[in-house]
Amino acid sequence: MSTARWSFGTWLTRLLAVTGAAGLSAGLAVAAAGPAQAAVPNKWGFAFVDKPSVASVPVLAHQAGSWPAPMHVHSTPGPGKRVFVRFPTLRSGNGVVHVTAVSGTPAWCQALSWAASGPDEVVGVRCYKAGGIAAFVPFTIAYTTSSKGPFPAAAAYGYVHYQPGSGIVAKFNSTGAPVTVTPVAPGRWTVRMLALASAAQQGNVQVTAVNPTVPAKCELQKWAWGGNGQVFSVNCYDQAAAPLKTGWTLSYTHLRAITGTKPVHYAYTFNNKPLVPGPYAPVPAGVNFSSLAGVNTIRTAGAGLSLVLLPRVGALPNTVLVTPFNAGPGFCDLLSVWGTTPGAAGAVTVRDVACYSPAGTPAKRASLITYTAAP
Repeated sequence: MSTARWSFGTWLTRLLAVTGAAGLSAGLAVAAAGPAQAAVPNKWGFAFVDKPSVASVPVLAHQAGSWPAPMHVHSTPGPGKRVFVRFPTLRSGNGVVHVTAVSGTPAWCQALSWAASGPDEVVGVRCYKAGGIAAFVPFTIAYTTSSKGPFPAAAAYGYVHYQPGSGIVAKFNSTGAPVTVTPVAPGRWTVRMLALASAAQQGNVQVTAVNPTVPAKCELQKWAWGGNGQVFSVNCYDQAAAPLKTGWTLSYTHLRAITGTKPVHYAYTFNNKPLVPGPYAPVPAGVNFSSLAGVNTIRTAGAGLSLVLLPRVGALPNTVLVTPFNAGPGFCDLLSVWGTTPGAAGAVTVRDVACYSPAGTPAKRASLITYTAAP
C-alpha cells in the first residue's frame, strides 16, 4: 500500500490523538472494543524497524504479515522520539503488541498505544536509554489479534492486554476458557490463563510494557503451571527501580509462534541458567522448542551477554523478541540483528541477548527468547 494515501500531517494528527497522555490515561483508545473477542479471522504481523528516526519501509528481510502482497509495514517518527508503525489491513484494536530494542548500548522499548486507522493498525512505540532518556532506537515489533476457532489440543496460545483503571482490554485463550488478571501490589499482577493445562513447564512467554507518558519496564517475574492452566506474575518498574502502575501485554505460546500461527520455521527457548557458561540446552524440554527438531543452545558471550543458537530454523523473513525473567527492575534487549543462514541445515544466531541493571550495567539475568519466520 502506498504511503501516498496518507499525508504525514493527517496520519500524525490521528496517531497523536491516540497516543496523547489525556486520552490514554483514561483507558486508551484501543480499549474501545472492550474485552470481548470480535468474530474476525486471525491477523498478525511483525517487523524490524531499522531506521526509527526517518519515515521508511522497515527492512523487508525482517517483516511479514497476513496482509496481501505487495503491501508492507511503514514507520514514521513523531515528536518526543515516538515512532509510529503501520501494519496494513490489520485493523482490529483488540490485539496485543510486543517490542524489543535492538541496540549496541543499553536500551528498552515500550508500546504507547495502538488503534485502527482506516483499514490498518497503527502502533506507537517509544524507546529509552538507561536512566529513562527517550531515544530513537531500532526495535523489533509484533502485532497479533485472534478469535476463537479450531485449535489442536496439544497446542496452546493466549494473550492479555491489561490497563490500570480499565482492567483487561483485550484477551484470547485458545481453549475458550477465561483469562484473569489480579492486582497483587503496586506494579505487580497475577495472570491466570485457565485450561491451558500442562503437567510440566512448556512454551514461551513474552511481556511488554504499555505506557504513553512515562518510561516503563515490565518482566515475567514468576511462572507456574498445572492441570488448571498457566499462572504468571508480571512486575513493572519505572526508569529506575520503583514499582510502577502501568499497562502491559503478555502472550503465552506452546507449539505456536508469537504470532499465534504455526509456520514451518519457528523456535523458542528460556535462558533459565544465565550463570552457566554453556553452551547448554535449557530444560525442561518443553521450554526449548524447535519446529524442525533442532536443539537450541545458549552460552555466555561476555558480561550480561548470551549467545543463542537456534539450529535448522533459518528462514527469511523472520523476527526475534526477548523478555527478562525475574530480573527485577533491569531490562534485556538484543545487542544486534540476529544472523540467519537459510536452508535445510540453516540456523539463526542471536548475537547476543543483552541484559542490564536499571543503571545500564551489564548483568547476568534470565530471559525468554522467541523466534519466528513467516509461514
